[in-house]
Amino acid sequence: MSYSPDGQHQPYRSEGQYQQQPYGASYTQQYEPQYQPEPPYGPPQPPYNEPEEPQYEQRRPRRGRRWLIAGVSVLALAGIAAGVMYHFEIPPFTDKGKDVSFGQPAAGGQTGGTGGAAKQAANSKALMPTGPKAEFKNSMTLGDGTHVAVTTLDGKKSGFKGKVWVWAPKEYNDPKFAKSGFPVMIALPGGAGYPNNYWMGTDLGLQTSISKWYAEGKSKPFILAMPVLNPGPDDKGIYWDGSDIPDQPKMGTWLTEDVPDLMKENFRTIKSRDGWAYMGSSTGGFASLKAVLKYPEKFKAAICSGPDIVPDSSLWKGHDKEKAENNPELLAKAMLEKKGAPEVYLAFQVGDNENNKKTLPDVQKFVATYGKGPIHTSLRVIPGGQHNAKTYVPNMGEGPIQFISKVMEGPVE
Repeated sequence: MSYSPDGQHQPYRSEGQYQQQPYGASYTQQYEPQYQPEPPYGPPQPPYNEPEEPQYEQRRPRRGRRWLIAGVSVLALAGIAAGVMYHFEIPPFTDKGKDVSFGQPAAGGQTGGTGGAAKQAANSKALMPTGPKAEFKNSMTLGDGTHVAVTTLDGKKSGFKGKVWVWAPKEYNDPKFAKSGFPVMIALPGGAGYPNNYWMGTDLGLQTSISKWYAEGKSKPFILAMPVLNPGPDDKGIYWDGSDIPDQPKMGTWLTEDVPDLMKENFRTIKSRDGWAYMGSSTGGFASLKAVLKYPEKFKAAICSGPDIVPDSSLWKGHDKEKAENNPELLAKAMLEKKGAPEVYLAFQVGDNENNKKTLPDVQKFVATYGKGPIHTSLRVIPGGQHNAKTYVPNMGEGPIQFISKVMEGPVE
């Protein structure tokens, strides 16, 4: 059920080839005295012999070349040193670890403020930051100046303490959106999902893709919340299904209560469910699917890439009742039977070359069985697609992100 992403890039290294300059004219050609006829009058002049001058002139270009090589070497060493200091996050060559406010007062300032935004109207759809303000530290800076930042969240409702990475698009700091609430997407990884959430890295391009899709009119300008998925590594094949398994850390409450609360406390968000969505791959796709089906009054949509359809953690043993309460198939069945159930939108994408050959038919069966009434579904089958995040991110822009963005709100005042 749990897979690691194949999304790591290889470090780029510029390579050049030294091209030797062609030699100039030979010594004989350059310096051999030329015979000049003497006028017929006056005493004959002895030939002028200047043995030192050609030697001096010959050494000058070599000395200049040595200085040039020395200068280039110094610059190259300085560049290497700067790269090493940046890699190991040694100031001033990196801004990693610096405070990021996301438009709110700096740490220690007034909490619950609006970051200078005007007071909102009573009927506003936007929700201004409620506070208390978390301490966000820069994890990396993107090319457009936006930041992926991280904080440690001590979940009040789950009792679990873990890291959450966040990112806001550049529009969030645009003065014309100063009173606007933005939609939030909670992005969940597959694999261990601990101690990192692989969506926080820039190698998979999720953040830059959202900015690009928004510019193309395909996507909402989502704020991303990227929490750890599990409370520990799954090196023994143990995972928590993004759920509150009895006698285990309450990861379901962490993902659906504590993480949304963190975003409301620190960002301008949207009051209604129309501004809240999930996305995830593999186990994260399962957790995203389950969150929306279990709490449709809070979350409206999800993008589920290569997801599992039913819970299958070994930790459910002896807890059949609780396992059923976290089964997307049973949750969907209950929604279809309930009158007036909120409408939800589920965008699936699956590669036709997934390593688990049951993934595609399982998703197809779910869509055919439960994709009706209040449950709206779409399915994108990725030709040649494999079970990894590098497959899923580019294809999100070919349908899934548009499917959910059409029914979500934001930015709104």
